[in-house]
Amino acid sequence: MKVYYGIEETTAVKGCCLALGNFDGVHRGHRALIGLAVEKARERGRASVVLTFDPHPAAVLAPGASPDLLTTQSQKEELIAGLGVDYLYFLPFSSSLAALPPEDFVKDLLWPSFRPSLVVVGFNYSFGRGARGNPGLLEALGSEMGFEVVVLPPVKIGERIVSSTAVREALAAGEIGLARDMLGYWPTLAGRVVKGDGRGRTLGFPTANIAVPGEIRLPAHGVYACRMLLPDGTRRSGVANIGQRPTFGKGFSPTVEVYLLDFSGDLYGGQVRLELRAFLRPEQAFARKEELIAQIERDVRLARELLQA
Repeated sequence: MKVYYGIEETTAVKGCCLALGNFDGVHRGHRALIGLAVEKARERGRASVVLTFDPHPAAVLAPGASPDLLTTQSQKEELIAGLGVDYLYFLPFSSSLAALPPEDFVKDLLWPSFRPSLVVVGFNYSFGRGARGNPGLLEALGSEMGFEVVVLPPVKIGERIVSSTAVREALAAGEIGLARDMLGYWPTLAGRVVKGDGRGRTLGFPTANIAVPGEIRLPAHGVYACRMLLPDGTRRSGVANIGQRPTFGKGFSPTVEVYLLDFSGDLYGGQVRLELRAFLRPEQAFARKEELIAQIERDVRLARELLQA
């Protein structure tokens, strides 16, 4: 898959089958949408293209607020590449692009740049100034300009519509299994291992402290059974604490700390990925260090059982 930041190099993809959207999380709904564009492109002998935005529109439309993303840009690239896409374009999102009327977005940007033969969008896709553009308008513009539009209906897990918002809600409730069902993969946090305050080591449970980018949505604060992908490509089971460590006082910023089972080694500075497998319990404060140690021991035993099952 070729990746471009900007839409200057589009000559090779004219006539493509194009999937359009934000694709935060690249969940099952996104996968179905992108997969349809890839399928149609192969049937027609065309290039398959994904057009998305960087930064996420939420970061521009609500400056100063965290967009609460499910994936970093590199994770998004990797997930989309796994769907067989030929070309991925990140269109720089700005306040001027947000102010563009939806008709102008299609006529002055999308059409001249890509000349798509087919555009695939989700049932609830919106675009252009004030989010006034919708699939119906896109279909009308496609009929006028000469490209086909396919609108993907909702993808559901049971009665629940799969969406990035629904995944965030599941994570906020600690519903890791539901989040996995909607994503199609285990919820993942990625970041660099950094120096912590060493408290875990004094308790007998040394932890790796992961600096997760600030724009990424953290799940419910609490303790999780997890699997970590290490810099050398191996995976290790562990117990993660995500939150503000109430035993040690108030006012701490949320942290992600992982105790790896049966592991000793130096991970400082390395990039890791943490797969959340099960929510074990909420965060809680302990009056005595011995009580905290006993609880961590119980967490470790439970994590071993769950991860070996």
